[in-house]
Amino acid sequence: MTEVVGIQAGDEPGAPEATPLLEPRDGIPQVTADRAALARAVEALSAGEGPVAVDAERASGYRYGQRAYLVQLRRSGSGTALIDPVGCPDLRSIGEVLAPVEWVLHAASQDLPCLAEIGMRPQRIFDTELAARLAGHPRVGLGPLVEDVLGLSLEKGHAAVDWSTRPLPEPWLRYAALDVEVLVELRDALAATLEEQGKTEWAAEEFAAIVASPGPAPRRDPWRRTSGLHRVRGRRQLAIVRALWQARDEMARNRDTAPGRVLSDVALVDAALADPKAPAELAAVAPFNGQRTRRNLDYWWAAVTSVKELGVDELPPVHVPSESPPPARAWPDRDPAAAGRLGAARVAVAAIADEHGVPVENVLAPDSVRRLCWEPPEDLTADSVQEVLTGLGARRWQVSLTAAALARALVRVQDRAES
Repeated sequence: MTEVVGIQAGDEPGAPEATPLLEPRDGIPQVTADRAALARAVEALSAGEGPVAVDAERASGYRYGQRAYLVQLRRSGSGTALIDPVGCPDLRSIGEVLAPVEWVLHAASQDLPCLAEIGMRPQRIFDTELAARLAGHPRVGLGPLVEDVLGLSLEKGHAAVDWSTRPLPEPWLRYAALDVEVLVELRDALAATLEEQGKTEWAAEEFAAIVASPGPAPRRDPWRRTSGLHRVRGRRQLAIVRALWQARDEMARNRDTAPGRVLSDVALVDAALADPKAPAELAAVAPFNGQRTRRNLDYWWAAVTSVKELGVDELPPVHVPSESPPPARAWPDRDPAAAGRLGAARVAVAAIADEHGVPVENVLAPDSVRRLCWEPPEDLTADSVQEVLTGLGARRWQVSLTAAALARALVRVQDRAES
Protein backbone atom coordinates (compact mmCIF):
# COMPACT_ATOMS: atom_id res chain seq x y z
CA MET A 1 0.00 0.00 0.00
CA THR A 2 1.17 3.50 -0.79
CA GLU A 3 2.70 5.54 1.99
CA VAL A 4 0.53 8.63 2.34
CA VAL A 5 0.23 11.69 4.52
CA GLY A 6 -3.35 12.00 5.61
CA ILE A 7 -6.06 11.29 8.13
CA GLN A 8 -8.70 8.63 8.31
CA ALA A 9 -12.07 9.43 6.81
CA GLY A 10 -15.43 7.75 6.84
CA ASP A 11 -17.55 9.49 9.44
CA GLU A 12 -20.82 8.12 8.14
CA PRO A 13 -22.01 4.96 9.92
CA GLY A 14 -21.18 1.93 7.81
CA ALA A 15 -19.27 3.98 5.18
CA PRO A 16 -15.93 2.51 4.08
CA GLU A 17 -12.95 4.38 5.39
CA ALA A 18 -10.77 6.21 2.90
CA THR A 19 -7.49 7.94 3.57
CA PRO A 20 -7.38 11.46 2.13
CA LEU A 21 -4.24 11.93 0.09
CA LEU A 22 -3.19 15.38 1.26
CA GLU A 23 0.50 15.71 0.35
CA PRO A 24 2.81 14.08 -2.19
CA ARG A 25 5.08 11.63 -0.39
CA ASP A 26 8.20 13.54 -1.50
CA GLY A 27 6.67 17.00 -1.13
CA ILE A 28 5.69 19.34 -3.94
CA PRO A 29 8.49 19.37 -6.53
CA GLN A 30 9.84 22.56 -8.05
CA VAL A 31 8.35 23.29 -11.45
CA THR A 32 10.71 22.51 -14.32
CA ALA A 33 10.63 25.67 -16.43
CA ASP A 34 14.05 26.09 -18.10
CA ARG A 35 16.60 24.07 -20.08
CA ALA A 36 18.86 23.28 -17.15
CA ALA A 37 16.00 22.00 -15.02
CA LEU A 38 14.64 20.03 -17.99
CA ALA A 39 18.02 18.31 -18.45
CA ARG A 40 17.96 17.29 -14.78
CA ALA A 41 14.41 15.93 -15.16
CA VAL A 42 15.47 13.91 -18.22
CA GLU A 43 18.38 12.44 -16.27
CA ALA A 44 16.19 11.55 -13.29
CA LEU A 45 13.48 9.93 -15.40
CA SER A 46 16.08 7.99 -17.36
CA ALA A 47 17.47 6.56 -14.10
CA GLY A 48 14.04 5.44 -12.92
CA GLU A 49 12.49 2.04 -13.43
CA GLY A 50 9.14 0.58 -14.33
CA PRO A 51 6.11 2.37 -15.80
CA VAL A 52 5.78 6.15 -15.71
CA ALA A 53 2.61 7.91 -14.57
CA VAL A 54 1.69 10.72 -16.97
CA ASP A 55 -0.87 13.50 -16.77
CA ALA A 56 -1.38 16.89 -18.39
CA GLU A 57 -3.35 19.97 -17.43
CA ARG A 58 -4.95 22.21 -20.05
CA ALA A 59 -6.76 25.53 -19.83
CA SER A 60 -10.01 24.48 -21.49
CA GLY A 61 -12.57 27.24 -21.28
CA TYR A 62 -9.87 29.88 -20.81
CA ARG A 63 -7.41 29.60 -23.72
CA TYR A 64 -7.74 28.89 -27.43
CA GLY A 65 -7.06 25.27 -28.30
CA GLN A 66 -6.15 22.32 -26.12
CA ARG A 67 -2.43 22.82 -25.48
CA ALA A 68 -0.84 21.50 -22.29
CA TYR A 69 0.09 24.02 -19.60
CA LEU A 70 1.54 21.53 -17.13
CA VAL A 71 2.87 18.00 -17.54
CA GLN A 72 3.12 15.70 -14.52
CA LEU A 73 5.36 12.62 -14.51
CA ARG A 74 6.17 10.12 -11.79
CA ARG A 75 8.39 7.05 -11.99
CA SER A 76 9.84 4.74 -9.38
CA GLY A 77 13.33 5.87 -8.52
CA SER A 78 12.78 9.23 -10.20
CA GLY A 79 10.12 10.88 -8.10
CA THR A 80 7.63 13.37 -9.47
CA ALA A 81 8.39 16.00 -12.10
CA LEU A 82 6.13 18.96 -12.84
CA ILE A 83 7.12 20.43 -16.21
CA ASP A 84 5.98 23.78 -17.57
CA PRO A 85 5.48 23.54 -21.36
CA VAL A 86 5.43 27.33 -21.55
CA GLY A 87 8.99 27.59 -20.29
CA CYS A 88 9.94 24.26 -21.94
CA PRO A 89 7.87 24.08 -25.12
CA ASP A 90 9.92 21.25 -26.66
CA LEU A 91 9.77 18.07 -24.59
CA ARG A 92 11.20 15.72 -27.20
CA SER A 93 14.08 14.90 -24.83
CA ILE A 94 11.56 13.66 -22.27
CA GLY A 95 9.61 11.85 -24.98
CA GLU A 96 12.70 10.03 -26.25
CA VAL A 97 13.70 8.81 -22.78
CA LEU A 98 10.20 7.61 -21.98
CA ALA A 99 9.19 6.28 -25.42
CA PRO A 100 10.04 2.62 -24.68
CA VAL A 101 8.49 2.81 -21.19
CA GLU A 102 4.86 1.96 -20.48
CA TRP A 103 2.94 5.17 -19.84
CA VAL A 104 0.13 5.05 -17.30
CA LEU A 105 -2.58 7.61 -18.00
CA HIS A 106 -6.20 8.10 -16.98
CA ALA A 107 -8.46 8.70 -20.00
CA ALA A 108 -5.43 8.67 -22.29
CA SER A 109 -7.22 9.93 -25.40
CA GLN A 110 -7.77 13.28 -23.66
CA ASP A 111 -4.10 13.91 -22.92
CA LEU A 112 -2.19 12.23 -25.75
CA PRO A 113 -2.96 14.89 -28.41
CA CYS A 114 -1.63 17.79 -26.33
CA LEU A 115 1.41 15.72 -25.27
CA ALA A 116 2.15 14.90 -28.92
CA GLU A 117 2.18 18.64 -29.70
CA ILE A 118 5.17 19.10 -27.39
CA GLY A 119 7.07 16.03 -28.57
CA MET A 120 5.86 13.28 -26.24
CA ARG A 121 4.50 10.14 -27.91
CA PRO A 122 4.30 6.75 -26.18
CA GLN A 123 4.90 3.36 -27.73
CA ARG A 124 2.67 1.59 -25.22
CA ILE A 125 0.24 2.71 -22.55
CA PHE A 126 -1.99 1.54 -19.74
CA ASP A 127 -5.21 3.55 -19.51
CA THR A 128 -6.61 3.24 -15.99
CA GLU A 129 -10.05 4.58 -16.96
CA LEU A 130 -10.44 2.10 -19.80
CA ALA A 131 -9.05 -0.72 -17.66
CA ALA A 132 -11.62 0.08 -15.00
CA ARG A 133 -14.42 -0.07 -17.58
CA LEU A 134 -13.28 -3.47 -18.80
CA ALA A 135 -12.98 -4.69 -15.21
CA GLY A 136 -16.57 -3.69 -14.50
CA HIS A 137 -16.01 -0.83 -12.05
CA PRO A 138 -19.15 1.29 -11.73
CA ARG A 139 -17.18 4.52 -11.11
CA VAL A 140 -14.31 5.21 -13.49
CA GLY A 141 -13.40 8.82 -12.70
CA LEU A 142 -9.90 9.02 -11.24
CA GLY A 143 -10.98 10.18 -7.79
CA PRO A 144 -13.76 7.60 -7.25
CA LEU A 145 -11.61 4.87 -8.77
CA VAL A 146 -8.65 5.56 -6.50
CA GLU A 147 -11.04 5.49 -3.56
CA ASP A 148 -12.71 2.23 -4.61
CA VAL A 149 -9.50 0.38 -5.54
CA LEU A 150 -6.83 1.82 -3.23
CA GLY A 151 -8.92 3.18 -0.37
CA LEU A 152 -7.55 6.69 -0.88
CA SER A 153 -9.38 9.92 -1.62
CA LEU A 154 -8.05 12.58 -3.97
CA GLU A 155 -8.98 16.24 -3.88
CA LYS A 156 -10.42 17.26 -7.27
CA GLY A 157 -11.12 20.91 -6.52
CA HIS A 158 -8.71 22.38 -9.09
CA ALA A 159 -9.63 20.34 -12.17
CA ALA A 160 -11.26 23.24 -14.02
CA VAL A 161 -8.96 26.12 -13.08
CA ASP A 162 -7.02 28.26 -15.57
CA TRP A 163 -3.77 26.29 -15.83
CA SER A 164 -2.24 29.00 -18.03
CA THR A 165 -1.93 31.14 -14.86
CA ARG A 166 1.67 31.98 -13.97
CA PRO A 167 3.01 31.46 -11.43
CA LEU A 168 0.90 28.44 -10.59
CA PRO A 169 -0.39 28.60 -6.99
CA GLU A 170 0.98 26.02 -4.58
CA PRO A 171 -2.41 24.34 -3.96
CA TRP A 172 -2.73 23.74 -7.71
CA LEU A 173 0.76 22.24 -7.86
CA ARG A 174 -0.09 19.97 -4.93
CA TYR A 175 -3.23 18.82 -6.73
CA ALA A 176 -1.26 18.22 -9.94
CA ALA A 177 1.41 16.16 -8.18
CA LEU A 178 -1.19 14.06 -6.38
CA ASP A 179 -2.83 13.18 -9.70
CA VAL A 180 0.18 11.01 -10.58
CA GLU A 181 1.07 10.03 -7.02
CA VAL A 182 -0.66 6.64 -7.01
CA LEU A 183 -1.39 6.14 -10.70
CA VAL A 184 1.09 3.28 -11.05
CA GLU A 185 -0.29 1.58 -7.93
CA LEU A 186 -3.75 1.92 -9.44
CA ARG A 187 -2.46 0.42 -12.67
CA ASP A 188 -1.03 -2.60 -10.83
CA ALA A 189 -4.29 -3.25 -8.98
CA LEU A 190 -6.40 -2.98 -12.13
CA ALA A 191 -3.98 -5.16 -14.09
CA ALA A 192 -4.32 -7.87 -11.43
CA THR A 193 -8.12 -7.69 -11.67
CA LEU A 194 -8.05 -7.91 -15.46
CA GLU A 195 -5.77 -10.94 -15.23
CA GLU A 196 -8.16 -12.65 -12.81
CA GLN A 197 -11.08 -11.95 -15.16
CA GLY A 198 -9.24 -13.15 -18.26
CA LYS A 199 -9.34 -9.69 -19.84
CA THR A 200 -5.65 -8.83 -20.03
CA GLU A 201 -5.53 -9.32 -23.81
CA TRP A 202 -8.71 -7.30 -24.24
CA ALA A 203 -7.10 -4.37 -22.47
CA ALA A 204 -3.86 -4.77 -24.43
CA GLU A 205 -5.76 -4.53 -27.73
CA GLU A 206 -7.62 -1.45 -26.54
CA PHE A 207 -4.44 0.28 -25.39
CA ALA A 208 -2.64 -0.55 -28.64
CA ALA A 209 -5.55 0.91 -30.62
CA ILE A 210 -5.29 4.19 -28.69
CA VAL A 211 -1.55 4.44 -29.35
CA ALA A 212 -2.01 3.65 -33.04
CA SER A 213 -4.88 6.08 -33.50
CA PRO A 214 -4.02 9.14 -35.60
CA GLY A 215 -6.39 11.15 -33.45
CA PRO A 216 -9.66 12.77 -34.45
CA ALA A 217 -9.83 14.17 -37.97
CA PRO A 218 -10.64 17.87 -38.34
CA ARG A 219 -14.37 18.38 -38.13
CA ARG A 220 -16.25 19.22 -41.28
CA ASP A 221 -18.13 22.49 -40.78
CA PRO A 222 -17.26 22.82 -37.07
CA TRP A 223 -19.58 25.82 -36.83
CA ARG A 224 -22.49 23.38 -37.13
CA ARG A 225 -21.78 22.29 -33.56
CA THR A 226 -22.95 25.69 -32.33
CA SER A 227 -25.28 25.12 -29.39
CA GLY A 228 -28.87 25.96 -30.32
CA LEU A 229 -28.27 25.74 -34.08
CA HIS A 230 -31.42 23.62 -34.41
CA ARG A 231 -33.41 26.84 -33.91
CA VAL A 232 -32.04 28.22 -37.19
CA ARG A 233 -33.94 27.07 -40.28
CA GLY A 234 -33.11 29.30 -43.25
CA ARG A 235 -29.92 28.97 -45.32
CA ARG A 236 -29.07 32.68 -45.12
CA GLN A 237 -29.53 32.63 -41.36
CA LEU A 238 -27.26 29.59 -41.20
CA ALA A 239 -24.72 31.60 -43.19
CA ILE A 240 -24.88 34.35 -40.55
CA VAL A 241 -24.10 31.80 -37.83
CA ARG A 242 -21.20 30.52 -39.93
CA ALA A 243 -19.81 34.01 -40.57
CA LEU A 244 -20.06 35.04 -36.92
CA TRP A 245 -18.57 31.70 -35.79
CA GLN A 246 -15.59 32.19 -38.10
CA ALA A 247 -15.13 35.80 -36.97
CA ARG A 248 -15.30 34.71 -33.34
CA ASP A 249 -12.81 31.92 -33.96
CA GLU A 250 -10.35 34.31 -35.60
CA MET A 251 -10.61 36.78 -32.72
CA ALA A 252 -10.27 34.00 -30.14
CA ARG A 253 -7.17 32.62 -31.88
CA ASN A 254 -5.56 36.06 -32.06
CA ARG A 255 -6.31 36.72 -28.40
CA ASP A 256 -5.46 33.16 -27.31
CA THR A 257 -8.72 32.86 -25.45
CA ALA A 258 -11.55 30.36 -25.53
CA PRO A 259 -14.13 31.27 -28.21
CA GLY A 260 -16.95 31.10 -25.68
CA ARG A 261 -15.29 33.88 -23.69
CA VAL A 262 -15.32 36.12 -26.76
CA LEU A 263 -18.96 35.57 -27.69
CA SER A 264 -21.45 32.94 -26.60
CA ASP A 265 -23.15 30.46 -28.90
CA VAL A 266 -26.44 32.06 -27.86
CA ALA A 267 -25.25 35.34 -29.36
CA LEU A 268 -24.48 33.71 -32.72
CA VAL A 269 -27.88 32.05 -32.95
CA ASP A 270 -29.86 35.04 -31.70
CA ALA A 271 -28.14 37.32 -34.20
CA ALA A 272 -28.96 34.95 -37.05
CA LEU A 273 -32.61 34.72 -36.00
CA ALA A 274 -32.84 38.52 -35.78
CA ASP A 275 -31.34 38.84 -39.29
CA PRO A 276 -30.33 42.48 -38.62
CA LYS A 277 -30.43 45.01 -41.48
CA ALA A 278 -28.27 47.65 -39.78
CA PRO A 279 -25.62 47.85 -37.03
CA ALA A 280 -28.20 49.28 -34.64
CA GLU A 281 -30.39 46.21 -35.11
CA LEU A 282 -27.43 43.94 -34.34
CA ALA A 283 -26.67 46.02 -31.25
CA ALA A 284 -30.27 45.49 -30.14
CA VAL A 285 -29.70 41.74 -29.91
CA ALA A 286 -29.17 41.09 -26.19
CA PRO A 287 -25.73 39.41 -26.31
CA PHE A 288 -24.37 42.26 -28.48
CA ASN A 289 -25.45 45.17 -26.29
CA GLY A 290 -22.87 44.61 -23.55
CA GLN A 291 -20.10 47.14 -23.17
CA ARG A 292 -17.31 44.77 -24.21
CA THR A 293 -19.20 43.41 -27.22
CA ARG A 294 -20.29 46.85 -28.45
CA ARG A 295 -16.62 47.91 -28.71
CA ASN A 296 -16.26 45.35 -31.50
CA LEU A 297 -19.66 45.92 -33.09
CA ASP A 298 -18.14 46.99 -36.43
CA TYR A 299 -16.20 43.72 -36.52
CA TRP A 300 -19.32 41.62 -35.94
CA TRP A 301 -21.38 43.71 -38.35
CA ALA A 302 -18.78 43.12 -41.08
CA ALA A 303 -19.27 39.38 -40.59
CA VAL A 304 -23.05 39.76 -40.91
CA THR A 305 -22.85 41.95 -44.03
CA SER A 306 -20.49 39.49 -45.72
CA VAL A 307 -23.42 37.09 -45.87
CA LYS A 308 -25.55 39.54 -47.82
CA GLU A 309 -23.03 39.39 -50.67
CA LEU A 310 -23.29 35.61 -51.05
CA GLY A 311 -25.13 34.01 -53.90
CA VAL A 312 -27.61 31.21 -53.36
CA ASP A 313 -25.06 28.58 -54.32
CA GLU A 314 -22.68 29.89 -51.65
CA LEU A 315 -25.15 29.51 -48.79
CA PRO A 316 -24.74 26.46 -46.54
CA PRO A 317 -27.34 23.72 -46.96
CA VAL A 318 -29.77 23.13 -44.14
CA HIS A 319 -29.00 19.42 -44.17
CA VAL A 320 -25.53 18.06 -44.85
CA PRO A 321 -25.27 14.74 -46.69
CA SER A 322 -23.76 12.10 -44.45
CA GLU A 323 -22.33 8.65 -44.95
CA SER A 324 -23.54 7.69 -41.48
CA PRO A 325 -26.89 6.01 -40.89
CA PRO A 326 -29.73 8.32 -39.92
CA PRO A 327 -30.57 8.79 -36.22
CA ALA A 328 -31.96 5.55 -34.82
CA ARG A 329 -35.19 7.27 -33.77
CA ALA A 330 -36.02 7.76 -37.47
CA TRP A 331 -35.52 4.11 -38.41
CA PRO A 332 -39.04 2.80 -37.66
CA ASP A 333 -40.44 5.19 -40.26
CA ARG A 334 -37.62 5.11 -42.80
CA ASP A 335 -36.73 1.42 -42.67
CA PRO A 336 -38.77 -0.75 -40.28
CA ALA A 337 -36.68 -3.82 -41.15
CA ALA A 338 -33.48 -2.03 -40.11
CA ALA A 339 -35.17 -0.88 -36.91
CA GLY A 340 -36.01 -4.50 -36.14
CA ARG A 341 -32.43 -5.54 -36.76
CA LEU A 342 -31.12 -2.78 -34.52
CA GLY A 343 -33.42 -3.75 -31.67
CA ALA A 344 -32.35 -7.39 -31.85
CA ALA A 345 -28.66 -6.47 -32.13
CA ARG A 346 -28.82 -4.19 -29.11
CA VAL A 347 -30.40 -6.95 -27.05
CA ALA A 348 -27.64 -9.36 -28.11
CA VAL A 349 -24.83 -6.95 -27.27
CA ALA A 350 -26.44 -6.02 -23.94
CA ALA A 351 -26.58 -9.70 -22.97
CA ILE A 352 -22.88 -10.12 -23.75
CA ALA A 353 -22.04 -6.96 -21.80
CA ASP A 354 -24.00 -8.20 -18.81
CA GLU A 355 -22.35 -11.62 -18.95
CA HIS A 356 -18.84 -10.19 -18.91
CA GLY A 357 -19.43 -7.16 -16.70
CA VAL A 358 -18.36 -4.66 -19.33
CA PRO A 359 -20.30 -1.53 -20.40
CA VAL A 360 -22.25 -2.04 -23.61
CA GLU A 361 -20.38 0.73 -25.42
CA ASN A 362 -17.06 -0.98 -24.66
CA VAL A 363 -18.22 -4.39 -25.85
CA LEU A 364 -18.90 -2.86 -29.25
CA ALA A 365 -19.11 0.75 -30.38
CA PRO A 366 -22.78 1.76 -30.79
CA ASP A 367 -21.95 3.32 -34.17
CA SER A 368 -20.62 -0.04 -35.39
CA VAL A 369 -23.85 -1.75 -34.32
CA ARG A 370 -25.93 0.86 -36.16
CA ARG A 371 -23.88 0.62 -39.35
CA LEU A 372 -24.06 -3.17 -39.34
CA CYS A 373 -27.83 -3.11 -38.92
CA TRP A 374 -28.44 -0.35 -41.46
CA GLU A 375 -26.47 -2.12 -44.18
CA PRO A 376 -26.02 -5.77 -43.18
CA PRO A 377 -24.06 -8.18 -45.36
CA GLU A 378 -26.16 -9.97 -47.94
CA ASP A 379 -25.13 -13.37 -46.61
CA LEU A 380 -25.71 -13.19 -42.87
CA THR A 381 -23.13 -15.45 -41.27
CA ALA A 382 -20.73 -15.11 -38.36
CA ASP A 383 -17.88 -14.72 -40.87
CA SER A 384 -19.58 -11.98 -42.85
CA VAL A 385 -20.52 -10.08 -39.68
CA GLN A 386 -16.95 -10.48 -38.46
CA GLU A 387 -15.68 -8.97 -41.70
CA VAL A 388 -18.00 -5.98 -41.36
CA LEU A 389 -17.09 -5.35 -37.73
CA THR A 390 -13.38 -5.62 -38.44
CA GLY A 391 -13.73 -3.13 -41.27
CA LEU A 392 -15.45 -0.75 -38.86
CA GLY A 393 -12.48 -0.87 -36.49
CA ALA A 394 -13.66 -3.37 -33.89
CA ARG A 395 -10.86 -5.10 -32.02
CA ARG A 396 -10.32 -8.86 -32.20
CA TRP A 397 -11.71 -9.47 -28.74
CA GLN A 398 -14.86 -7.50 -29.57
CA VAL A 399 -15.38 -9.38 -32.83
CA SER A 400 -14.78 -12.71 -31.11
CA LEU A 401 -17.41 -11.94 -28.48
CA THR A 402 -20.10 -10.46 -30.69
CA ALA A 403 -19.95 -11.62 -34.33
CA ALA A 404 -21.69 -14.97 -33.94
CA ALA A 405 -24.33 -13.63 -31.55
CA LEU A 406 -25.10 -10.70 -33.83
CA ALA A 407 -25.35 -12.96 -36.87
CA ARG A 408 -27.83 -15.20 -35.06
CA ALA A 409 -29.90 -12.21 -33.92
CA LEU A 410 -30.06 -10.70 -37.40
CA VAL A 411 -30.91 -14.03 -39.02
CA ARG A 412 -33.81 -14.50 -36.60
CA VAL A 413 -35.18 -11.07 -37.52
CA GLN A 414 -34.79 -11.89 -41.21
CA ASP A 415 -36.51 -15.24 -40.83
CA ARG A 416 -39.46 -13.68 -39.00
CA ALA A 417 -39.81 -11.07 -41.73
CA GLU A 418 -39.85 -13.73 -44.43
CA SER A 419 -42.28 -16.10 -42.68
